[in-house]
Amino acid sequence: MLYTADQVAQLPGLHADSDGFRYLLVSLHNHVLTITLNRPEKKNALNPAMLNELAFALAYAHYTSAVWMVVLTAAGDTFCAGMDLKALSMGDTEQARVPEPLGPVRIGEIMADLHKPCIARVQGPVYAGGFLLVGGSTYVVAADTATFSLPEVKRGLFPFQVLAVLLDCMSARTALDLCLRARTLSATEAKNVGLVTEVTVINELDMAVSRLTDELKQFSPTAMQFGLRAFQQLKSLPSSEQQAYLFEQFRQLQQTADAKEGMTAFLEKRQPKWRSE
Repeated sequence: MLYTADQVAQLPGLHADSDGFRYLLVSLHNHVLTITLNRPEKKNALNPAMLNELAFALAYAHYTSAVWMVVLTAAGDTFCAGMDLKALSMGDTEQARVPEPLGPVRIGEIMADLHKPCIARVQGPVYAGGFLLVGGSTYVVAADTATFSLPEVKRGLFPFQVLAVLLDCMSARTALDLCLRARTLSATEAKNVGLVTEVTVINELDMAVSRLTDELKQFSPTAMQFGLRAFQQLKSLPSSEQQAYLFEQFRQLQQTADAKEGMTAFLEKRQPKWRSE
């Protein structure tokens, strides 16, 4: 994480005496942290200040036990137009509203380090670097009118970081084809290749996201966090060490309050009361 737990303890936007973020809207309700990209006049293109704010908000979600999951959504008619190349090349002269990150902001790494379910609510087109947000989410609920495109090769560029994220969602040939041919996928086509998990009509988008968050709340947030962390860790472990690592993770999970509550509730034939501990 690019921010420490102490730095994110007072998250801008969640406190009445805070000026809040410049490019995000952030709210916490019933264990769901909703992060809204709020730069609609620029089609939510990611400039340096917005990237820092996003890293800060996701760090808050990572460290805060009251946050069980994240919903990532966007204002306006476009989910994300990718990186704001003009702003990135010229540098950011705006006064920061969050602390300076401890290193470079790489969205793919930040999403992978969240270790909590993240649901992308996609109401409109996704371009280029916006795929890092969608591909890095655990679930992607998209309106049937949403589209997905990687146009980098048309500009003499290549979506290197996006390719790495896509390889977690689909076959290598499909991922390379999306990067090489710059095709625009419909929401249904994106679901067929594994980028999207659910497609719905746009006026039922919020209902579909709510159904998913309500379902996830029934299960242990601690267990899900352990599982998502293990999923990421397995990528860096040789096959000879994976089973030993997973056995140790299971042993540690058994000692948590959530695991003990889950077993007790099962034996008592009642619904568990999760504590995220």
